[in-house]
Amino acid sequence: MLPGRISSDVVGIRQIRSACIFHNQRAVNSFQAERIQVALRYPKLSLIDFAARRNSSSPLLTSGPRQPKIERIKGLVATRQSPTNNMLFQSLRIRNVAIQPAHILAPMAGITDTVFRRFIKRLGGCGLIMTEFVSSEGMIRQNFRSQRYLYYMDEERPISAQIFGADPAHLAEAARQIEDLGFDLVDLNLGCPAKKVVKCGGSGLLRDLPLLERILRAIRAAVTIPFTIKFRSGWSDEEIVAVQVARMAEDCGVEALAVHPRTRLQGYSGRANWEIIQQVKQAVRIPVIGNGDVQAPPDAAALQAQTGCDAVMIGRAAASNPWIFRQLAELFQVGSYREPADADRYDLIRTYYSMLLAEDTPGAIGKMKQFASWFTHGVRNGTELRRQVQGAREAGEVLERVDAFFASLAPPQEATIAI
Repeated sequence: MLPGRISSDVVGIRQIRSACIFHNQRAVNSFQAERIQVALRYPKLSLIDFAARRNSSSPLLTSGPRQPKIERIKGLVATRQSPTNNMLFQSLRIRNVAIQPAHILAPMAGITDTVFRRFIKRLGGCGLIMTEFVSSEGMIRQNFRSQRYLYYMDEERPISAQIFGADPAHLAEAARQIEDLGFDLVDLNLGCPAKKVVKCGGSGLLRDLPLLERILRAIRAAVTIPFTIKFRSGWSDEEIVAVQVARMAEDCGVEALAVHPRTRLQGYSGRANWEIIQQVKQAVRIPVIGNGDVQAPPDAAALQAQTGCDAVMIGRAAASNPWIFRQLAELFQVGSYREPADADRYDLIRTYYSMLLAEDTPGAIGKMKQFASWFTHGVRNGTELRRQVQGAREAGEVLERVDAFFASLAPPQEATIAI
């Protein structure tokens, strides 16, 4: 039996993402690695055809320099190109805002504050970042927390601010404030599944499309900067409204759509249904941004191959692997990407923690402990590091324990994943 789950449609990159990462410096299984490489070149090639051709006398992949040429494979005509001539998500333009590369950091409550955004930006490979979502009601009341969420620095550009709420007039006023603050774009949250949010916006608006239309038109009339939305596929499997919302948004003047193809009831469980992104892409003319289940660079290649989306948005995976945007750029440019070594992880943890202290971030030690559970994935003996961080009582003590831990490790190694 062939390794992995057999698909009769498309080479299943999504099911073999674990084969793309070295664990304890072991090589990736050659069969699975070849499946990924073929999928990048021939996204419509079925696994059955791949297996048959792989065992034939005319292999799909050959050694030596890659020269562009036309090959016919089981009726499929494909152009074989070097990765630099076939770079995915190279750029995206939303009116006057250039996003290059078209890799976007998703808005995440409690995570994407100004420190984390600048941290991601400095690592490279991220073309657009977004704030934590901000309550339109809080903005109108000039709530201190809402104002703090909207603090940013010029190095973060281009930057989008995301708002949520359910009152058209209040959302329009909040959008005007966003524009006055100098943000490059404004985004409306239609995806948050939290109970306290759906009562006053978020994915709850997907159950009231007439109200949503009034909101979209009010925001569009209030601002001149590009206006985008991020939304789920619907409230439940019985209430899928993604294509309907996408067409309505385009008609209201929304200029780009980010689709997270899970329902509100699904939350973050199960699998994201990428077919919904494909349906939205086929239904509208404005840019469509794919989001959901992109945990590693090959997933982004599979997302684009299946949906044809114009950009990729990454959320939770960026918290545990902040290098993912840089890895995406590396993969699409040269066909491989580097996995971080222990020295990289030490530098990442210490840099982020130092930024928290330098910014005098409220609750810095809480942030350190929060991110320790994510940043330490892949660190040798990471359980002990997490225990050390969680046991610290002061922020300075956290840094001391991080320094001591990495000083005790043997010289680190690094690995390059060739696709």
